[in-house]
Amino acid sequence: MEILRVEKVSLRLGDREILKELSFSVEAGTIHSLLGPNAAGKSSIAYCLLGCCDYLPQSGRIFFDGQDITTLPVYERARRGITLAWQEPARFEGLTVKDYIAVGMKNKDVTEIERVLYQVLLEPKNYLNRVIDKTLSGGERKRIELAAVMAMKPRLAILDEPDSGIDILALDSIVGIIKGLKEEGTTVLLITHREEVAEIADRTSLICSGFVVKEGSPQEVGRYFKEKCIPCPSRIYPSPENNI
Repeated sequence: MEILRVEKVSLRLGDREILKELSFSVEAGTIHSLLGPNAAGKSSIAYCLLGCCDYLPQSGRIFFDGQDITTLPVYERARRGITLAWQEPARFEGLTVKDYIAVGMKNKDVTEIERVLYQVLLEPKNYLNRVIDKTLSGGERKRIELAAVMAMKPRLAILDEPDSGIDILALDSIVGIIKGLKEEGTTVLLITHREEVAEIADRTSLICSGFVVKEGSPQEVGRYFKEKCIPCPSRIYPSPENNI
């Protein structure tokens, strides 16, 4: 069953056309990856889906669980079960890890907080009362953020992987965390520029210059990405009509 559908969404920021009649859909209970090079519009898609200010589309529609959410505010989308793990993990200096994870939980159970910390490979006794500040590495902060996402138990988790600093989380850690979300009933939209990360998905959409140029199995789309996109010296991409 389809949980998310994006229909011909176009987005312009200033004089730049970021998304160009972008369309794709995500099946409930699956991992769907959006793969594309830097500056392809991937993060703009995430902000659009979340309803961030300045990212409301000029045209097109966004449907979640069969309902049109195109103009809904961020808080209303969150109520419906949509959450986003940002490219750069938030610091929230001064909060303890335990309090940060508890913010989005309905039942603020310490046992559950410990469980999600274990899920992201952090030892609870070393982190529960640790303050979130500059002493935490980028990788630790990202794991803590993902633990908070797990604790929320969202219906749709949008995971926007950084375009730089690709060693923040090792590949095996990423795989385990994302599969853990799926096993607990969360649909995952994984946004990445690495075909080896996209391969953990059930289905992949390749994004280029603000529109989908190819969809299919992660292996098929990954091969196309490596052979066609990465070597591209001109950054001139096919039109949406070609859909190659």
